[in-house]
Amino acid sequence: MMTENQMKDYVKKVKLLPLFYHDDITVCKEIVKVLYAAGIRCIEFTNRGPKAFENFKLLLDYRNKNYSDLVIAIGTIQNQKHAEIYIEAGADFLVSPIFDQSIADVAYLHKKLWIPACMTPTEIHIAESAGYDLIKLFPGNVLGPGYIDAIKPLFPSISFLVTGGVDISKENLNAWFKAGVVGVGMGSKLINKELLASKNYASIETQTANVLEIINSIKN
Repeated sequence: MMTENQMKDYVKKVKLLPLFYHDDITVCKEIVKVLYAAGIRCIEFTNRGPKAFENFKLLLDYRNKNYSDLVIAIGTIQNQKHAEIYIEAGADFLVSPIFDQSIADVAYLHKKLWIPACMTPTEIHIAESAGYDLIKLFPGNVLGPGYIDAIKPLFPSISFLVTGGVDISKENLNAWFKAGVVGVGMGSKLINKELLASKNYASIETQTANVLEIINSIKN
């Protein structure tokens, strides 16, 4: 099991963090299967539906039996209670759309990586003052790559991830990485409703592999 710092380094290394939620555990397993086949080794399952906790535990069991090197985070953590129950369930790390000190306290107590989200320079300053140097910028579609350019000089020791507003095109991905992010989270642009509705998992796999190839070409 990785330490908190090792997990942080790992998240920065993988560069692409697919994120999703679905009520149907069969669909969840199929998504994990094709993401793994495409080369993904770190996934965020979001706490965004009535079966989130139940399906998360089932996915961890599925991972343990089939993909032992796959890291599974829990996302959309917005309060202390959810942080506690998902850590207890076995989440590899936590991701939030906010900064909340009570979640920070839980993560610290359990020595778990927590990636908070910020939007404004003031929020980033608060998170940095609390000891966080890996921060998610959200929502990316509102902020844009130019925002990264503007704030990076203010926070030279912070590594930024971005979610929202990231799509599968080379132009968009290049803009984000050129601006200075260390990684991107991708949800519906990568795992879209139409492909899921038609059970076109092969296209999700192909699309994910293409995105990874684009990111690797940009970074190399």
